[in-house]
Amino acid sequence: MAAAAVAAAPDAKIEKFGDAVAKLDEISENEKAGCISLVSRYLSGEAEQIEWSKIQTPTDEVVVPYDTLAPAPEDLNEMKALLDKLVVLKLNGGLGTTMGCTGPKSVIEVRNGFTFLDLIVIQIESLNKKYGCDVPLLLMNSFNTHDDTQKVGASLYQFLFKGNSEYWDSHACIMTSPLKIVEKYSNSNINIHTFNQSQYPRIVAEDFLPLPSKGQTGKDGWYPPGHGDVFPSLNNSGKLDTLLSQGKEYVFVANSDNLGAIVDIKILNHLINNQNEYCMEVTPKTLADVKGGTLISYEGRVQLLEIAQVPDEHVNEFKSIEKFKIFNTNNLWVNLKAIKRLVEAEALKMEIIPNPKEVDGVKVLQLETAAGAAIRFFEKAIGINVPRSRFLPVKATSDLLLVQSDLYTLVDGYVIRNPARVKPSNPSIELGPEFKKVASFLARFKSIPSIVELDSLKVSGDVSFGSGIVLKGNVTIAAKSGVKLEIPDGAVLENKDINGPEDL
Repeated sequence: MAAAAVAAAPDAKIEKFGDAVAKLDEISENEKAGCISLVSRYLSGEAEQIEWSKIQTPTDEVVVPYDTLAPAPEDLNEMKALLDKLVVLKLNGGLGTTMGCTGPKSVIEVRNGFTFLDLIVIQIESLNKKYGCDVPLLLMNSFNTHDDTQKVGASLYQFLFKGNSEYWDSHACIMTSPLKIVEKYSNSNINIHTFNQSQYPRIVAEDFLPLPSKGQTGKDGWYPPGHGDVFPSLNNSGKLDTLLSQGKEYVFVANSDNLGAIVDIKILNHLINNQNEYCMEVTPKTLADVKGGTLISYEGRVQLLEIAQVPDEHVNEFKSIEKFKIFNTNNLWVNLKAIKRLVEAEALKMEIIPNPKEVDGVKVLQLETAAGAAIRFFEKAIGINVPRSRFLPVKATSDLLLVQSDLYTLVDGYVIRNPARVKPSNPSIELGPEFKKVASFLARFKSIPSIVELDSLKVSGDVSFGSGIVLKGNVTIAAKSGVKLEIPDGAVLENKDINGPEDL
């Protein structure tokens, strides 16, 4: 009797939740069905437990070394034929809030006045021009990034870049909406399409009812359910059918803030020749990547293993770079027909990631999925162990310092590493909270220092940098509380610990 009551409890919750969701007019029937399905799976406790003893290290047939891939065809017609089968899709749902910005993160200006999306468009445009092909760009937005945001002109950017921190603090960042981006490139030789990922209601933790049904109908009542939603949303938008009708075969999916995620013809050629339905790019782990998901062989299939799935007693083993040597870059190549087949069969049941939040003092739950976890549902799925250069995300202003410095140059929209940098790894950079916002970061540098010979930089306190500064070796700069420390123009700092002007 007790067991039957326990079993009935989740069913009653699901029914109550489903009834409440059905009354929400703000979302489509597809979104309602997807949301109810996700909650049903979560409440039924269907999560599959990983048996640690069954985990195997993938062979080179499963995770293919990049340097073993056949070279791309030399014939231009063959190259064109390959590229005409490709679509590039950038995940554009993220906001720039962690860097003190409003609006889509992808329209933060990264280098030379170009935004992430500017660089993406320039790359694809040059590819289409060079080979006479038609590679379209898709942007998957969320309801957070779809709406128009303030458009600021280039002349204002020049004004702001000179360090007017008061204006920066009130305007946060230069933003352009995805719709205006499409308009901006209307005369280019690239077709740009946008579609929205799903919008699900946040779930009140106390009674498992949708937050909007309790009166919170503004944006805070909703959430985008993770990038695993890319597959059903691509189908529900009608874009998938359009692409298939145009003869497109593969989509290259990547985060819009990963400057290393560029079209690679060798990878595309390998997938088409070997009929691989899914490919995840992985790269060797460093100590900075120990929490990143990794690929394993499990019961005869390749599978993504995330730290949340790891039993507590094996977490240190998971973080080891000796046993689990690779991690997921979230650069994914997926066959479009396979997406269609699996979405229509409702077969993409990726692991659910519970994400607890708080809205106006109310504890809520977001249920999300990740696109990388879909790998186990596709036929002939593989990983490719790619060079680290294909993973160059900008998640914080410390990353912005790297890509704006002389460590990189910009060629046809591609961020190219300076060959003068001898060490294979990038410098380690830690900037204090004073540098967290893009506005504050820019205001504290007259110009970005030279860091080609830098190993590590740690900065804390009220520090600002002049122009023409060179940093080498290991440099630590820590301003004492209440003291403003200015690094003068032209300073060369090599293996220095600086706590005040007397140390310069």
